[in-house]
Amino acid sequence: MSKDKIWVIGASGQIGSDLVVELRKIYGGANVIASDIKEPNQEIKEGGPFEAFDVCSVDEVSHIVKKYQITEVYNLAALLSGTAEKDPRFAWRLNMNGLFNILNVAKEGLVKKIFWPSSIAVFGPTTPKFDTPQVTITEPNTVYGITKIAGERWCEWFFHKYGVDVRSIRYPGLIGYKALPGGGTTDYAVDIFYHAIKGMDYECFLSKDTMLPMMYMPDGIRATLDLMHAPSSSIKIRSSYNIAGMSFDPQMIHESIQRHYPEFNVNYKGDFRQEIANSWPSSIDDSEAYKDWGWKPGYDLTSMVDDMIIQLKHKLL
Repeated sequence: MSKDKIWVIGASGQIGSDLVVELRKIYGGANVIASDIKEPNQEIKEGGPFEAFDVCSVDEVSHIVKKYQITEVYNLAALLSGTAEKDPRFAWRLNMNGLFNILNVAKEGLVKKIFWPSSIAVFGPTTPKFDTPQVTITEPNTVYGITKIAGERWCEWFFHKYGVDVRSIRYPGLIGYKALPGGGTTDYAVDIFYHAIKGMDYECFLSKDTMLPMMYMPDGIRATLDLMHAPSSSIKIRSSYNIAGMSFDPQMIHESIQRHYPEFNVNYKGDFRQEIANSWPSSIDDSEAYKDWGWKPGYDLTSMVDDMIIQLKHKLL
């Protein structure tokens, strides 16, 4: 029986839906508590404890930490890039107050370790677009990006000021099959598969040549777990690590999907998310993550598309 008690906040989201399952394989179902304001899928609901929960409530955070004697927290709750632009006040409240609540609990010594996700959204139009380095200009021009760069600075401050063992990754666009798209700028790369498998044309909200860093969810989960399982002495960056998987544009993923569905058609009609995407890098330098804790991706565009279609067809059919 594991002595660790793991709490995943935002368990019904894109990352949480996969992460909870993998954590329960490692620690046992009873030792991984899932929580969200939304109902989880059946796999999560039946696999271990679930708590309906609002991370913005200080009292609820303390209650769950004490109730389950939590040792590690994965705080994934956030309003994503496209949705955050529509409701900046709520995005700040959820993305920042939720982080503060967890950091303050850790400051009091009630939990040992925290994972908090950052994003390539911390970069902006003044950031170098190709092989974006770990330390560079971070001037985000989106609400989501502002919350993430602020969160990075607070994570590092709590580490140096109070010794809080907080760890973070700047996720690129994540592609997974367990959760539906959640309002992010890179979510076209998930939604496009649903349309292809259902035999429907897809209208893409980004232009066909919008190159962005992406990652298949199994790589994202593995990176998260590798970072959290690394010795504290190996973690040299306490703001957030760059990681990369692959870079592609909508036309490239369209053509890769056409290997399976030759008649699949994509139309391009940009919306407000095009401006967000234009401010983000096209490729990422993740050499610091490789050097410190051995990060290396396992999927490229072709292998990701092949597996995504297999998994999503099984889910849908």
